[in-house]
Amino acid sequence: MSKLWGGRFTKQTDQLVEEYTASITFDKELAEEDIEGSLAHVTMLGKCGILPADDVEKIKDGLLQVQGMIRRGELAYTIQNEDIHMNIEKTLIDLIGPVGGKLHTGRSRNDQVATDMHLYLRKRVVEFVGLLIKLQEALLEKAKANLDTIIPGYTHLQRAQPILFAHHLMAYVSMFQRDLERLQDSYKRVDMLPLGAGALAGTTFPIDRHFVAEQLGFGRVYENSLDAVSDRDFILEFLSNASMIMMHLSRFCEEMVLWSSTEFAFIELDDAFCTGSSIMPQKKNPDVAELVRGKTGRVYGNLFGLLTVLKSLPLAYNKDMQEDKEGMFDTVRTLQGALQLFAPMVSTMKVNTGRMRQAVNQDFSNATDIADYLVNKGLPFRQAHEVIGKTVLYCIQNNKYLLDMNIEEFKTFSELFESDIYAVLQPEQVVNARNVYGGTASNQVSGAISRAEQVLADSQAWLNDYLEKSK
Repeated sequence: MSKLWGGRFTKQTDQLVEEYTASITFDKELAEEDIEGSLAHVTMLGKCGILPADDVEKIKDGLLQVQGMIRRGELAYTIQNEDIHMNIEKTLIDLIGPVGGKLHTGRSRNDQVATDMHLYLRKRVVEFVGLLIKLQEALLEKAKANLDTIIPGYTHLQRAQPILFAHHLMAYVSMFQRDLERLQDSYKRVDMLPLGAGALAGTTFPIDRHFVAEQLGFGRVYENSLDAVSDRDFILEFLSNASMIMMHLSRFCEEMVLWSSTEFAFIELDDAFCTGSSIMPQKKNPDVAELVRGKTGRVYGNLFGLLTVLKSLPLAYNKDMQEDKEGMFDTVRTLQGALQLFAPMVSTMKVNTGRMRQAVNQDFSNATDIADYLVNKGLPFRQAHEVIGKTVLYCIQNNKYLLDMNIEEFKTFSELFESDIYAVLQPEQVVNARNVYGGTASNQVSGAISRAEQVLADSQAWLNDYLEKSK
């Protein structure tokens, strides 16, 4: 089979070389985008008078036929045609004859593949914004249902201070909102057209790049042809953003794995998101959460893999850059799977409020409030800290908690203690005492939920605007 670029060569490509260098096994995922870009390109060639109208119509009709074959699964991809671009062009020529060879006028595979990836990633960024919105909605609903549920708050995985469970969930709402905003911000760098840059220096044909950008809905056109064909930082930015999303998901997964254990028993994950053991019939394993946690590493690896590929490349295009796709596709699939599962896993999660309250009642996470109590009575904080440290040690040695102590016991540590100390130590009082913006007091958390719902509505409006424009 002769190559579409084979005029300069006197030998067929070695079979092992063909297998090693071909990218069709994975870049066929760009088939729809390749057709989309080609339709816009050939329309521009006709508009600029570079191709006659009859040729343009034949090519467009042929491209639509190829698109139909792709969608029906009828296109036979071959490694002899190397990549998605050559497979489509060869099929086009087979369908409509030599006129199909005019499609590539004024472009290179270098600017063509860059355009395909911009088109592909632009859709994925919008998709992930939508999935993050759904996850935040699930978290907000769970938070609103748990505005009076108190849970131990942790530092160093040691009980620190009691907080509202809703406050804990809202921390993830905030994290995912920043993730969403990073995706939205990156969109403007994905929304750029490389086509027309040619192999590296532009083209001698009088093309209209801005017309193509308008046809494809791009907001901007690359200013420099070298940059256009060698830029992959828009992919790196996506991989970085995806890594942060996976990191946040993984942290939440770690907590769900812990919380669903017998030792914690704070939550129970729905059966639909767990699996059993092949040997131990009593087991209910949080496999989805564990897999999301585990798959985070592969997303990190894809980011560092592409960073390494690009770190020493001279301008402009180099074959090394073929390595930009597999990691991107793998990250997209990994993130899709995680986000699609996460919202329903959160929505169906059962919260064991009784167990959470029991945990709060059986710890010393209210100790800071006693120190604050003494400070308000005039004792310097460092002295108050020492007093409460000794008080806690006494409780541990005597197998009791702070609320178990009588007033005489309290007074052995400081005469400043009065009977009002018992009100101060109640978990509800401890939580609501932190009545500062961003704190865990119930009215602050209610306000945070209201603000988050408004921000989410704005995110949804951004998504709706894109979907309307892309119709």
